[in-house]
Amino acid sequence: MEIGVPKENKDQEFRVGLSPSSVRVLRENGHSIFVQTQAGNGAGFTDDDYKSAGAEIVHTAEAAWNQQLVVKVKEPLVSEYNFLQKEQILFTYLHLAADRKLTEHLIDCGTCAIAYETVEQPGVNRLPLLTPMSVIAGRLAVQFGARFLERQQGGRGVLLGGVPGVKPGKVVILGGGVVGTEAAKIAVGIGANVQILDVSVERLSYLETLFGSRVELLYSNSAHIEAAVKQADLLIGAVLVLGRRAPILVSRELVKLMHPGSVIVDVAVDQGGCVETLHTTSHTNPVYIEEGVVHYGVPNMPGAVPWTATQALNNSTLPYVVQLANLGIKALEVNPALAKGVNVYNHKLVHPAVQEVFSDLVS
Repeated sequence: MEIGVPKENKDQEFRVGLSPSSVRVLRENGHSIFVQTQAGNGAGFTDDDYKSAGAEIVHTAEAAWNQQLVVKVKEPLVSEYNFLQKEQILFTYLHLAADRKLTEHLIDCGTCAIAYETVEQPGVNRLPLLTPMSVIAGRLAVQFGARFLERQQGGRGVLLGGVPGVKPGKVVILGGGVVGTEAAKIAVGIGANVQILDVSVERLSYLETLFGSRVELLYSNSAHIEAAVKQADLLIGAVLVLGRRAPILVSRELVKLMHPGSVIVDVAVDQGGCVETLHTTSHTNPVYIEEGVVHYGVPNMPGAVPWTATQALNNSTLPYVVQLANLGIKALEVNPALAKGVNVYNHKLVHPAVQEVFSDLVS
């Protein structure tokens, strides 16, 4: 099969869909890979690295897109819509629940759009292609939050770890899934006071075995959220509802009650966000201040660490890419987990969760 790897166009998105080592595996399976020039530069992979692995370097985005299977990292931007083709397979993060325009275009053009974030397996590693980036985003949430708490960055000047004689900063995490758990690991590690709120008692019990008394674990309801958010120096939104828009858990009125200069990092922003006052930002302009609170809403946080993130993503996606390359669309019949990743197929919106969001688009 012919596989295209375009350069990512999202603001300061330096990850790349396939690493040179992944290209080598695909070449060993008999496939042809066309990589747009400089697609891997930001992640530390040169054109020569790709050539050595067996890829052909192409000099336009169109040439990379004009293939049977296109492997990306982030969703196509408006400038890339014209490259989408009927019966083409697109394998990338999509997050359609927060992007009606892209959803409509994918339906119109007839592309088979498979979203990393909805590939679903039974068992502990239920969302195997979302997990590696959730791990990175969770860890970065505290790193970025600590930075923007600095006074020079607009924050209230709190050191999350505190010092002897001065209490540490308070980190409140809404959601105890992968993002929330990884954020808590970093926050605990630097000595912050940490709370996690989650609606699953089973998950809270697991987190107790992981953190013991180092993290305060609370059942997520409106009263607990209100009490915790008002005292937070750093609020991290880590809510995930598979395929759907994230619910709004923090209202504007509640944001008004936070300490001036406190920071909100909403990792759920790519699914619409769980804080009413938060909107999408970018790595170039990552924050803004509203109601006296610093808001961070970058939807592609792992793009800040592309060398690590590209390899972590490829470790998880490569088996699926190989299967798609070997079998084409028949891979969906062989692999039920991959089949669950399909969001749009044959001009129809097919993923149940996304169908609920855009019920008027379901034919």
